[in-house]
Amino acid sequence: MSYEARINSLKSRHARLDARIFDEDRRPSPDEVAIRRLKLEKLRLKEEIERLVRLG
Repeated sequence: MSYEARINSLKSRHARLDARIFDEDRRPSPDEVAIRRLKLEKLRLKEEIERLVRLG
């Protein structure tokens, strides 16, 4: 996978996580543990994207 393709893949996963967090948060009884886990994963992806951009 090329460098740019990797960054685009991570950005896509980041956006999907954002949508999942939004959907979970709008449920009548949101699962706070799931939201926390999704947010941590989203943050990890964001940090990885930033690291790759800095290296590029």
